[in-house]
Amino acid sequence: MKKISFILLLLICSLNAKADSTPQWITAFENQNATNSWICLQKEFTVKVVPAHASARIAADSKYWLWINGKLVVLEGAVKRGPNPRDTYYDEVDIAPYLRSGHNVLSALVWYFGKEGFSYNPSGSGALLFDCEAGEFVLKSDATWKAAMHPSYYMPLKPIPNFRLPESSIGFDARDDIDGWESGNNSNCQSWAVARVVGKEGDAPWNKLHHRVIPMWKDFGLKNYVSQTVRSGEVNDTLVCRLPYNAQVMPYMEVDAAPGRLITILTDHYQGGSAYNVRAEYITKSGTQHYENKGWMNGENIYYVYPKDVKLCKVQFRETGYDTEFEGYFHCNDAFLNKMWDKSQRTLYVTMRDTYMDCPDRERAQWWGDAVNESGEAFYALSVSSHLLMKKGMYELIGWQRPTGEIYAPIPSSNYHTELPGQMLASIGYFGFWNYYLNTGDLQTIKDLYPGVKKYMNVWQKNADGTIKFRAGEWTWGDWGENIDIKVLFNAWYYIALQGQHNMALALGLTDEAEALAQEMKELKVAFNKVFWNGKEYRHPDYKLLTDDRIHALAVVSGLADKEKYPAISNVLKRNEHASPYMEKYVIEALFKMEHGKYGIERMKKRFAEMVNDPKRSTLYEGWSIGPGGFGGGTTNHAWSGGGLTIMSQYVCGIFPTKPGYEEYRIYPQPAGIKHAETSVPTVKGNIQVSFTNDSKEFALNVSSPDGMKAIICLPSTSKTISLNGEVIWSKGKLTTHAAKAVAAADKINTSAIAFKMNGGGNWKFVTTK
Repeated sequence: MKKISFILLLLICSLNAKADSTPQWITAFENQNATNSWICLQKEFTVKVVPAHASARIAADSKYWLWINGKLVVLEGAVKRGPNPRDTYYDEVDIAPYLRSGHNVLSALVWYFGKEGFSYNPSGSGALLFDCEAGEFVLKSDATWKAAMHPSYYMPLKPIPNFRLPESSIGFDARDDIDGWESGNNSNCQSWAVARVVGKEGDAPWNKLHHRVIPMWKDFGLKNYVSQTVRSGEVNDTLVCRLPYNAQVMPYMEVDAAPGRLITILTDHYQGGSAYNVRAEYITKSGTQHYENKGWMNGENIYYVYPKDVKLCKVQFRETGYDTEFEGYFHCNDAFLNKMWDKSQRTLYVTMRDTYMDCPDRERAQWWGDAVNESGEAFYALSVSSHLLMKKGMYELIGWQRPTGEIYAPIPSSNYHTELPGQMLASIGYFGFWNYYLNTGDLQTIKDLYPGVKKYMNVWQKNADGTIKFRAGEWTWGDWGENIDIKVLFNAWYYIALQGQHNMALALGLTDEAEALAQEMKELKVAFNKVFWNGKEYRHPDYKLLTDDRIHALAVVSGLADKEKYPAISNVLKRNEHASPYMEKYVIEALFKMEHGKYGIERMKKRFAEMVNDPKRSTLYEGWSIGPGGFGGGTTNHAWSGGGLTIMSQYVCGIFPTKPGYEEYRIYPQPAGIKHAETSVPTVKGNIQVSFTNDSKEFALNVSSPDGMKAIICLPSTSKTISLNGEVIWSKGKLTTHAAKAVAAADKINTSAIAFKMNGGGNWKFVTTK
């Protein structure tokens, strides 16, 4: 009996030891989970031997800053909570470079939003979890840590940020600051109470931890403003500081002041899109001091509003953002198009962070009409690390899927869950999920998410005439603007979603399913044209407004419209301009597909003229202008307007993947009146560089292709001759004997182009004579 009792005791001790080894969620004893709470946590520990690597898993609701031995290790850690409606993200950080033999101090500052919003799902409990095991070195969050509420942070009074933003404005009273606490050099830290344990890993309300997928933020360091101008007032002066471009910034200042003076920091986007955004307040202590606001804000200008007796000694800004490089580029002989491409790239970057977002000021929300256009731009404009933001968003979209099958946006979110049927179909379709796979070759993600795609497609039903039955969703949104033939539009988006599903089924080896989807596409195409085509244009029988250019664009880019309809559709697109900047991308793409690229460039330059030529703004608008023409509040930084970037790289220079992961790609340049252009496209297999010159006598194309890729080079079949690296390979309408050494084969791809198949990488110069 004694032996059994002893064994039970050992078992209980073993279970307790295992329980103790589980990292715990900790917070300050006095934390009440109020909105805009700031929590200090600290742990002193000894390291016998510094490990070569020490990967820590760190999770927080909502954000955290981490120091080890007084050195900043993580600047704004954690992505906004919400891989699904239940769970939480964690970061993975190697802390070994910051450790030292002997005594160490780890400090963390947690910012708990405590506020619902369109881009975040609060747990209801602000806390931190830390877990690091590296050989003999073990450090985990538990009750041996110390914690306190930071006394300096406070909630600024009205106006408060609008309900879409989970972030609050930040107030900081320097008179209550605890200087040096991050390195453990403030004696007040010794009196902090032990941390309160509020759960262990896996417990509600944080539940399962998911890897953040995307990289930690890029820190560009403190920078000087482009210019500074003082505007004098009766009580306060305002220092207007010009940023080099619209960016996500944390303002910094050094001041000399008497105690109790209020300094307010905000941007010219404080009411970006009409609604209030975030600002910062700082109350001075006595003497010389410095402050950097930890919450990012964005704009073209930063305003420091300060009392006249305060001396601003120095002001700077820290830009942070998604960790990717501006690796893609496009230049041509048309200055307008160059500026449009550059502004598109800049707008794209300022709308990337925790998720793709519609805008960085009004809401910071992952609407999927925006995300589809943005991800398409990123494949041409940014280094491959950008691909992960789309991957993360795709997992979130399906992670938030309702049991009944609907998917919705924005997600993650806590106060707005809306199915926008058109945007949802776009997200999982050809331009969304499939385009991700085509550019990345990441089949595992498609395998994981395909059941959710299939589940959503099964929500839709058909009418007796074979068209798709209209579903209003919670927000029947087709586009900003007027003259939206919504029922036809949703039919077109459904067909595009079917294309994506069909291609994904083939990629996954689901042959029977792919065949059934192909048959469904065939039947829908017949019904679409029978019911909606009246001989001159597409139109729903019940639709009474002006002809919708959007539906004609989608009919072309999807293949719903056959080539015999192109002349009529071209006339429709020349007579109707109803699409917003979001849908205009598809209109211009349709014009290029119909070989009307020259008019496509004309139309693009006409419609985007105001925002591209705007000298005060480095980014593109939500609508066609600011104010009444702005739609939906009208922000001036909406990357859904950057579709022209995709057009110029994909169609003007002609680069597009034809097999997943750029195993094979096509170059089919359509100069559209442009005399010279060059582009570089970052891909998972290396950068592709293309340039061309186009004059009355010849067209010359230069290609630099990475190894391990197959290229299909498309050139005019009407050319008198085509030479490759100085040797004629095409003459009098056929391949020459020299061609066999240079190209695998050549195919007619349409009435105006011949395709040369190139195996492997290399530098090629094609010259055609006209």
